[in-house]
Amino acid sequence: MKSIATAKGLLIDLDGTLYHGHVRIEGADRFIGYLRSNGIPYLYVTNNSSATPEEVASRLVGMGIPAEAEDVCTSAQAAAGHIAETSPGASVFVIGESGLCTALLDAGLHLTEKEPDYVVQGIDRQLTYERAARAVTFIRGGAGSILTNPDLLLPTAGGFMPGAGSIGAMLQAASGVKPTLIGKPSDILMNYALGRLGTLADETWVIGDNVATDIAAGIAAGCGTMLLLTGLTNADNMEHYIEAAGCKPDSICQSLDQLIAELGRRS
Repeated sequence: MKSIATAKGLLIDLDGTLYHGHVRIEGADRFIGYLRSNGIPYLYVTNNSSATPEEVASRLVGMGIPAEAEDVCTSAQAAAGHIAETSPGASVFVIGESGLCTALLDAGLHLTEKEPDYVVQGIDRQLTYERAARAVTFIRGGAGSILTNPDLLLPTAGGFMPGAGSIGAMLQAASGVKPTLIGKPSDILMNYALGRLGTLADETWVIGDNVATDIAAGIAAGCGTMLLLTGLTNADNMEHYIEAAGCKPDSICQSLDQLIAELGRRS
């Protein structure tokens, strides 16, 4: 049976794993402190495409969780890397926010408002019908369609709002083209993160609270998987989510302190 104690690197989810909204989950600071003290390589891996790594790191530090921009791997960075590897210097029409635009520019891609090689779409809370229509026209005209992440809903203080996946569903329905998915549960984000971390899939573990995204992505990439019962999944609904996702984690921990104990079994 696989043991996380043998892991040479970790890919760690954020929301529901280390924090809820703006509130740190119990033990998150101790967990990251343990990894740092013991020299265990890790990356924070998030489906969020709206924030830059600097902004994500700042948010974590504000909650008392150690973080630097280079510790963060976003779906925006993975999308930019995927396009840059496939089509260096390609032109891109963006439906998204600053984090996505910055990642695309950093990868040497060119943002354009006409005749793009790709339409890249993430969450866009200022989306207009006119821009959605232009995106559909470009995709129907042959531009590649890239979706940063499939999340249909985003939690807010007042409930939920449509996520990037909801916008993507509209564009797919109108264009008739299924986009290339970058974020979890796709292995594209995981493989990008593995390249950044410098570890092999079979010696790396993915840690997260969502079976359908975190665990499924880890399995798709060939990583070990640890389900934390700290967020979406808990002891009461665990079996439901495992059955619904059609996959199961290699291991399960009730808390981050229990995870620290499991890592402490390293020889």
